[in-house]
Amino acid sequence: MLPRFVGRLGVADAVTIANAALGFVAVVVAFVDIALAARLILFAAVADGLDGILARRYGGTEAGPYLDSLADVASFGVAPAVLAFVVVTRGLEITLETVTPELLLVAVICALFVATAVARLGMYTAYDVAANYTEGIQTTLAATILGAAILAGVADPVLVLAVTAAFCYLMVSRIQYPDLLARDAGIMGVVHVLAILIPDFAGRTFPYALLTLGIAYMTLSPWFYWRQDPQPAETDVHGNA
Repeated sequence: MLPRFVGRLGVADAVTIANAALGFVAVVVAFVDIALAARLILFAAVADGLDGILARRYGGTEAGPYLDSLADVASFGVAPAVLAFVVVTRGLEITLETVTPELLLVAVICALFVATAVARLGMYTAYDVAANYTEGIQTTLAATILGAAILAGVADPVLVLAVTAAFCYLMVSRIQYPDLLARDAGIMGVVHVLAILIPDFAGRTFPYALLTLGIAYMTLSPWFYWRQDPQPAETDVHGNA
C-alpha cells in the first residue's frame, strides 16, 4: 500500500519537505562546524524560494502552505536559534555542564526566537498570503542575516545574542515589510547562492554583500521600498514567510 501522500503532494511540496530536512541537518552540524551549519541554513532559504517558483510553475496543493510553514519552523526557527546558541555559548565560553545565569539567559532568548518564529509563521499562513506585504520581519530573512553574518566573520557573540533578541520582537511586530519584486528578489537570490558556494571568495565578498542587502531590506524597505504593481506579490525575500 502506497503512503497516503502519493498523488496528493506536488514537486514544490517535495522541495518544501527537503527544506525541513536541511534544517535538521543544520542543527546537528552546528555543534561540529558553525560555518557549514550557516551555509545549510542559507541553502534552506534557497529551497524556500524554489518551492514558491515551482508551485507557480506547476501548481500548488492544498497542503502546500501548511507544509511550508512547518518546514520553516525547522529551518528558520529552530536551526538559526541553535546556531545562535552555539555561537554565543562558545564565544563567551559559557559552560554547558551546569546551569548558570548566563546559560539560562542565552537559552531563554534562543527559545523565545523559536516561539516568535512559530507565532509569526502561523499568522503569515492565516492572514498575509494574499497581500503584497507582510507584518513582521520574515523568518527567512532573520535566518539569512544570522547565517550571512557568520560566514562574513562578523558574528561577535554579544552582537549575535542582541540581534537574536531583536528578531524576537521584529518577527511579531506590526511593521509592514513589502514583498520584493521579481527583479530585486533575483538579484538577492544570485548573491545568496554565491555566498553559499564560494563564501571565502575575494575576502568574503558575497557573505558581506548578502548581509548588507538583508540589513538594508530589514531597516529601509518598510519606509523606502515602493512596489509599482497593484497586483498580489510576485515574491517576497525568498518566496515565503
